Amino acid sequence: MTDEEFWDKLIERFPTIDKEYAGTKLLSVIKPLPALEQIPLWSKYANIHLLSNHRIEWVKHIIRPVEDYIKSITISGEVGFCKPQVDIYLKVNSHLNGNENVLFVDDQEKNLIEARNLGWNTLLADDKGKWIKNVSHQLFY
Repeated sequence: MTDEEFWDKLIERFPTIDKEYAGTKLLSVIKPLPALEQIPLWSKYANIHLLSNHRIEWVKHIIRPVEDYIKSITISGEVGFCKPQVDIYLKVNSHLNGNENVLFVDDQEKNLIEARNLGWNTLLADDKGKWIKNVSHQLFY
């Protein structure tokens, strides 16, 4: 579904929605994860691959400043699968070097299951951001 189709379906279901206002509001509330600023440093020690359940139109302004540090970007809206469907993990897996040690971080436990099934190490991201120190510790020590 394209971005335009999404908005058309939403407005069909909720005719009083102002598309322009809703689109602007949506983009204003999508915030980067707290680790975004760590990506340039982490990328010196590890290959960074991004997997997100989103539409690229909604997150490209967030990803753009760090995209040069990211080896692959897999966005559900572009590939037609979303977490926790196994196909989206297989898509990411196709970008990985077969002998890489993978650490998959997500803020929902249900999204870690398929990653574990692929043999990836997993880490549940907590709301307070303690997981960021955990990742840095694994990379630097």
